[in-house]
Amino acid sequence: MNPPHPNPQYRLMGDRSLLVELGNEIGPEINQHVRCLYLALQTAPLEGLTDTMPGYRSILLVFDPLKLTPTLIQAHVDGLLQEMDPASLPEPETHRVPVVYGDEYGPDLTMVADYHQTTPEAIIQRHTATHYRVYMIGFTPGFPYMGQLPQNLVTPRRDIPRTAVPPGSVAIAEEQTGIYPVQSPGGWQILGFTPLRLFDPARHPPALIHMGDRVRFYAIQKQELRQWRQ
Repeated sequence: MNPPHPNPQYRLMGDRSLLVELGNEIGPEINQHVRCLYLALQTAPLEGLTDTMPGYRSILLVFDPLKLTPTLIQAHVDGLLQEMDPASLPEPETHRVPVVYGDEYGPDLTMVADYHQTTPEAIIQRHTATHYRVYMIGFTPGFPYMGQLPQNLVTPRRDIPRTAVPPGSVAIAEEQTGIYPVQSPGGWQILGFTPLRLFDPARHPPALIHMGDRVRFYAIQKQELRQWRQ
């Protein structure tokens, strides 16, 4: 069959990595091609390829320059693109994520409501009404970048990022929503908190949510947190 993207762009990123771009836009179709190529590289590994890092519309291939050249990698990827079929990908896993919204758990909820000239309750309803696609994992281990937010929830990032965002924070920025798996700096608007542990080095695999998965948030009350933590 024809490759899903007839003209992939290859860009050298230093002396041991190659960026494969499968499109110029962020969207589910191109991201599906990225996921398909990523899985194909796991199924048909190339000796000397040390890491593969998929993104929204591209995949970064890290290689050992003593074993591989960019030309050999490009030929291998071109062959995979000719063979792969995004329609044959396994069904994504769906995660239901509990969230305590507002107050100390969601310090930006009221500001987001004011920005959209509505109530915090309406913002919660909008955030929980959508099934989100996990486009990529990045920034910190296990951090899922998910989209797209409904247009009536699209909100700019904070002007001044926080130096420390607590793990479990559920946040939005522009057309994306995400969950902070570990404490880190961050400039997204925090709507709430989930007791789910997104990243655990002792777990296999360590990340709870993966590229291509689907996520649906639902609201819980503060008093339910103790039960979830137990």
